[in-house]
Amino acid sequence: MTDETAGGVRSVVPDIPYIRSRGREQRATFFELFFDLVYVFAITQLSHHLLEHLSWEGAAQTAFLLVAVYWAWNYTTWMANWFDPETVPVRLVLTFVMLASLLMAVAIPEAFEQYGLLFAASYVALQVVRNAFVVSVTPAGDFNRNFRQILAWSVLSAPLWVGGAFAVGGARWALWLGALAIDLAAPMARYWLPGMGGTPMSEWQIDGGHFAERFQLFIIIALGESIVVTGVTASSAGLDAAVVVALGVAFVGSTALWWLYFGQAVSSAVRRISATVAEAGQIGRNAYTYLHMPIIAGIIMTAVGDELVIAHPTDQLHMAGALVTLGGPALYLLGLMAFEASIGRPQGWRRAAAVLVLVAAIPLAARADGLVVAGLTMALLVALVVTEQIRPETE
Repeated sequence: MTDETAGGVRSVVPDIPYIRSRGREQRATFFELFFDLVYVFAITQLSHHLLEHLSWEGAAQTAFLLVAVYWAWNYTTWMANWFDPETVPVRLVLTFVMLASLLMAVAIPEAFEQYGLLFAASYVALQVVRNAFVVSVTPAGDFNRNFRQILAWSVLSAPLWVGGAFAVGGARWALWLGALAIDLAAPMARYWLPGMGGTPMSEWQIDGGHFAERFQLFIIIALGESIVVTGVTASSAGLDAAVVVALGVAFVGSTALWWLYFGQAVSSAVRRISATVAEAGQIGRNAYTYLHMPIIAGIIMTAVGDELVIAHPTDQLHMAGALVTLGGPALYLLGLMAFEASIGRPQGWRRAAAVLVLVAAIPLAARADGLVVAGLTMALLVALVVTEQIRPETE
């Protein structure tokens, strides 16, 4: 183990050939960008699943599958923040994780039907194998102990994942919700185990710049997928005037979502997570691991709403369509506000007011034409961007 210190905190990251160099700025590698391509497909599968099952049950299924997919990507991002994808053993492990993620994504449309075992087994395999690799290649010490505890929590949830795949209906839901609850609770419980205790957050010494960049790229993945699906939908619907206008509205709306995230929040978050080694792990867990989930979910819902409007621009949205068209941006803004609040950035009134307007307008939007609702929603988001640029509410 290395005895180097940073910011007065003893480093627990082992000095072995597979570890990234900590003495220089880290950036996402080309292999990490290649790895993300699988999750472009996964996000597409999730948006299509919601579009084809636009009901409360379909929404619950999509939300569950999204969290599982995101959790697999998130854990791999933590691991790759320490381990160098340019080394052959790490690259081989990430290739395995990539294949397992692809199998998960393929299974998404029928994950609650005939492909439940494929989805669950792929998820369990990538989580257990990746964590077992870290335990096997790191020497005894705090870092190795931390990953032994992570591995133990992954093994703990595995029987529920696999058992749920063989169950049906409510039994599958019960087992899978229990498994996901264990996985989601693990970081908050600091991977506590009897006789070993928890893992101190000061030991999760991440490279803040690289970590933040990886999550920024996932936001780009989700926004990029929304642009792709709206383009495909427009091509299939026929490029008449209404469809072209709807496509333009969807594009401007996606650009506004991008601007709201990358305008000021990103720089503030990077400064905060890079400022201190001791708090970087806690900020990474709270601001990124947990609070980026509603942001991603909001983008997917918005993309589904855009698809509905482009396919039928002059039709009434009805309640399901209004919920995704307006609820998506509202959830996105709520997630963004929570993210910024977690890094100590005070929140003004404009975004909260926009959320209230979007939610309150849902019953009216259900009886209005899709293009009208989409246009007004886009105008609200653009106005939010413009006012924040002209007169920022926060520093």
